[in-house]
Amino acid sequence: LRKQIKKMEVSQHSKYFCEFCGKFAVKRKAVGIWGCKDCGKVKAGGAYTMNTASAVTVRSTIRRLREQTEA
Repeated sequence: LRKQIKKMEVSQHSKYFCEFCGKFAVKRKAVGIWGCKDCGKVKAGGAYTMNTASAVTVRSTIRRLREQTEA
């Protein structure tokens, strides 16, 4: 339990990559709300990480299906 909480706290306090400005400046503002310090963009995400595992899976599936329909 102690190691699980440590993992969550490390991931929620780390900086993430901003897709809009291209810098590692995204930090957690509140539960599920992530904001970039440089460009000011606000993005919804997971509670402890910016991208949840299910969101990454859905995004890759949508991209794969989009590439199949274009080809």
